[in-house]
Amino acid sequence: MRKIELIPGIASSVLGFGCAPILGSINKKTAQYALDFALDNGVNHLDLARSYGYGDAEGFVGNAIKGKRDSLVLASKFGIEANWKASFMKPLKPIAREVKNFIKKNKQQTLTVTNSKNVADRFLDRIVPLRGELMRKSLEKSLKELGTDYLDYFFIHEPFHTVTYIDEINEMANKLKEEGKIRAFGIAYMQTQEHLHQNYLNSFDILQFDKPAELEDYKRLVSTRGTERNILFSPMKGGGNATANEKLKNLLNDFNQSIVLCSMFNLAHVKENIRIAGEDN
Repeated sequence: MRKIELIPGIASSVLGFGCAPILGSINKKTAQYALDFALDNGVNHLDLARSYGYGDAEGFVGNAIKGKRDSLVLASKFGIEANWKASFMKPLKPIAREVKNFIKKNKQQTLTVTNSKNVADRFLDRIVPLRGELMRKSLEKSLKELGTDYLDYFFIHEPFHTVTYIDEINEMANKLKEEGKIRAFGIAYMQTQEHLHQNYLNSFDILQFDKPAELEDYKRLVSTRGTERNILFSPMKGGGNATANEKLKNLLNDFNQSIVLCSMFNLAHVKENIRIAGEDN
């Protein structure tokens, strides 16, 4: 699989492994199997955050990658964290997964299901305002959970507000780089929130953002960022009647200097995504 150096010296596979569902909607066995298969077949870029798996994903991945750190590119984020309610969620996770799978399999249109994002937000808190020392503390937790001394990429995690103390945050990022704890610093954001961050986007080493759902918005993004080095998430969003395979192929072609993140835990999907990424030249 082709690799790209978004930052000199950090070579990532063009297909990244999105870890958001691990120990949330995806159980340990399924996550381990999918992750092992991806790593054995050329994927080396893992995308995490303190909030993933209601705070449990980083620890799981840290155990899963023991002995493999030198061959991997690890990215994590700060700004959203599991709150005290999340600890009570742990024993209920298997039940929640069973209910979700039951609804999905039976496709019962008469059932009303609460929006999963809203449910998840009840167990997560956004850090406001974002400050330098809070950033350091979050990083230290991530490093401990992942069992590593450094992260290749460290991101502000989808802030829904303008970052007030951006100079302080960037100063802390530079200190963390000097200490060897991070190699590059960026911001992960939703396209609909870009206007909030426009004044300081060029201060980051790397930008991570979602694929726009609307075709015209997608075309505009290709024209402005298509030749830049980016990390894209939510690759299956929008696309009209295009199949999942076509959406991934289009992204890899339209953003051929970027990493595309896929949360892929069905083995057939993992294999197909790796095949498509392997065809990318």
